[in-house]
Amino acid sequence: MGDVLTGFHTVWEFDTDSVLIRFERGIRTPKLLQVLGERRVPYEALAAVEQAPGRHGTVVLRAVPRAGADPLVDAAEGRLKEGNDPYRLVLPAERALLAEYFAERIRAELGPHAAEPAERHLVAAPAPPLSFKAYDGKASFDGSAVSFRWFWTGASSAKWKAGDQRFGLEELSGVQWRSPDSDGGHLRLLRRGTDGTRPAPADQDPAAVVFGRGYGLVHESLPFAAAVLQAVRARPDRPAPAPVPAARPDPGGIADRIRHLGELHEAGLLTDDEFSAKKAELLAEL
Repeated sequence: MGDVLTGFHTVWEFDTDSVLIRFERGIRTPKLLQVLGERRVPYEALAAVEQAPGRHGTVVLRAVPRAGADPLVDAAEGRLKEGNDPYRLVLPAERALLAEYFAERIRAELGPHAAEPAERHLVAAPAPPLSFKAYDGKASFDGSAVSFRWFWTGASSAKWKAGDQRFGLEELSGVQWRSPDSDGGHLRLLRRGTDGTRPAPADQDPAAVVFGRGYGLVHESLPFAAAVLQAVRARPDRPAPAPVPAARPDPGGIADRIRHLGELHEAGLLTDDEFSAKKAELLAEL
């Protein structure tokens, strides 16, 4: 596409097959977004684009990733605060029509499987090596294994008894992350063969580190969790996910999109040919 849409702390740069999301390194930009720096999101990784009024005279444009397409979103499991959402673009309210124009352009690029979960991660997680300090130990990931080194000031006797830990990716089935901004924040490694078993509390589990005030901060622990999760799911010996039947298009949603196209056409942002072509594409989905 070659166009740029600039919002508060975030810029979207449109290409033919993806959107590059760049985050400013200002003092008002959340630290998680500063750490991420930029993320290239293929249109194939998106399920939808939403627009809604924001606070204090703003409009919010949000790209919705497909389930399973982004390891960061998968690891967060809906626990990210609004300001840390890397898929939100906040604009002045007077740019609402422009936001809708770009939203329609992205929707036109969505693939035929947009409503289905992705079979693999399509957005890259931060690359290892990565590490962070938890309350009871230091977690490190070198790309092939996760290591926990316990701190004598915070680790429980159970963890001291077990000793420092190292888990190869072949031992793991996933990662559980609970935000340090909530009670019980921790990062737990899910080991193969333990599905369905009740895990020990995180402060007693040698496969988990505990967060706390000033430890396991979101901008440190969540990129770590995403990188481990991506590496685990990328292993060639991991079984393929079961196929999920495609969802039927929502006629009401398609009607709303056609209505928006009409508004863009009336505002002069779409030519007659562009409007007719996109309307035909949407009608073909019914």
